[in-house]
Amino acid sequence: MNEPQKDPGTTVERIAEALRIRIVRGEIAGGAALRQDHVAQEFQSSHVPVREAFQRLEAQGLVVTLPRRGVRVTSLSPAVIKENVEMRASLEILALRHSAGKFTPEHIERLEQAHASCSEAASLAQWDEANNLFHEILSSECGMPRLLAVLRQLQLTNSRYLFSTGFKRGWQPRSDHDHLLIIDALKDKKVDRALQLLSMHIGTMERVGFSAA
Repeated sequence: MNEPQKDPGTTVERIAEALRIRIVRGEIAGGAALRQDHVAQEFQSSHVPVREAFQRLEAQGLVVTLPRRGVRVTSLSPAVIKENVEMRASLEILALRHSAGKFTPEHIERLEQAHASCSEAASLAQWDEANNLFHEILSSECGMPRLLAVLRQLQLTNSRYLFSTGFKRGWQPRSDHDHLLIIDALKDKKVDRALQLLSMHIGTMERVGFSAA
């Protein structure tokens, strides 16, 4: 009796997700090479799902394919971080502007839960997951799928930066007062105030590093 074949899509997702986590958390450094044969051996797969996983990572801005150098993890630089912050400060504001009018009490409750998870996080990984969820909810009802795709990529770069600075400085549990102010503004239907607060919240990252969004 033949053994059931693994779903190639599932294999691609498993490889891409594992590599994404390692890159975001700094376990694979910027500039490092990703070898198809090594990855295929680790995940006990053929080269086909590995190539597809690399393509997904490249679409997310985490790796780049270079002539005669193969697949390399992208590197963060002050210029990259500055560009990322400025793009988020514009695009996330745009997304919230189009989302806020569609928010229901359920959206506010989800934002409060994400805020609570940030405050209760026992590790940088837990905090980053909750923080990403908070920002995803803010943009969730904009009705612009391409904008959301760009924001997900920008948030990955943001996470990489936070992990690189967080581990160096020593992460400690923290309360996200900015998040609470944004929630309160949305509760009061003060959209312009929420947009202003979000802009300042994102801009903090460039000035003080890990103390940011």
